[in-house]
Amino acid sequence: MLVRSLDCRGFRNLTDAETEIAAGLTVLHGPNGAGKTNLLDALYFGLTSHSFRAGSDRDVIRFEERSARVELELETGDARSPRLLAALDRAGERRHLLDGRPLDRAEGRPLVSVFHPDRLQLLKGPPAHRRAHLDRFVSALRPARAELRSSYGRTLAQRNAQLARVRAGDAPPDSLAVWEERLAAEAEPLITARRDAADAIAEPFAARAGQLGLADAALAYRPRAEGDAAAIAARLAELRAELGRSYITYGPQLDELDVRAGDRKLRRFGSQGEQRVALLALLFAERDSLLAEGRPAPMMLLDDVMSELDPERRRLLIAELEGAGQTLITATESVQVPDAEGAARVAVAAGAARATLAAAA
Repeated sequence: MLVRSLDCRGFRNLTDAETEIAAGLTVLHGPNGAGKTNLLDALYFGLTSHSFRAGSDRDVIRFEERSARVELELETGDARSPRLLAALDRAGERRHLLDGRPLDRAEGRPLVSVFHPDRLQLLKGPPAHRRAHLDRFVSALRPARAELRSSYGRTLAQRNAQLARVRAGDAPPDSLAVWEERLAAEAEPLITARRDAADAIAEPFAARAGQLGLADAALAYRPRAEGDAAAIAARLAELRAELGRSYITYGPQLDELDVRAGDRKLRRFGSQGEQRVALLALLFAERDSLLAEGRPAPMMLLDDVMSELDPERRRLLIAELEGAGQTLITATESVQVPDAEGAARVAVAAGAARATLAAAA
């Protein structure tokens, strides 16, 4: 599935206009503040109903406007051209509609991967960021597993509510047993899904990082619960004696995706440049794994990705992007991005693209 056009209204500094999107690679170039990153963010907002930039989502609304709206025309490979709409007003009311009806979680939109300085929080931030990212990749790699995280989260909330009643003296401790068994039953497939997804990207991540100059890079899934459902339930039962702590000390809600270079955790001991390379390697490793499984390539939104790559690695990056999926890359100067067959090069100024975002014939 591809995005054919982007129609913005009241979104950041972008001109209210409809813009065509190329099927392959597009280079957006222009001075700082021209709106290049905002064009990427508008695409992301249309696909997810959220901004990828730090701060409140309501920051996407242009100062003098009451709301922001992005509408995407999609190409599905058949005669249909579904339209995906995302809108947000200053009261916080959000809409995300596919052809006028509420969008299901995994329905009707391309997967999207983003490289942007704010996204370095994926590596620098707390484990919750990496768990959420891994779970989104699980959904893309194995759509049948898309609901595992939310199902576990609902059961965990119910178990913790019962735990609060026990601590308040309103229920006996053994009333937790039924929730422990249910929670363990939900935890086992979630742990398996996360491990399988991490295993799928571990080797391509190391290879991609090495190509980009980060030697000895590795990632590994570190679960905080082990064994099958029976073993997990038994451990939860043991923790009943620690009623003040058991709900936060054990279980997949504390899992980590550990990213390292050699024996150094990049979260704590990686330089800004190493973290940028690791993020880029992670996005490409996920893309590699999806393509290997016959899944669609994600849309790649790469903001200022060339600034810390030497010419040879820039050429390697562009070569890898050719031939599968849509990619938009920003750069202050067009020459920062090597030539690619069929790529569109579009100047951006004052919030508007000077040319249609379509590949040259």
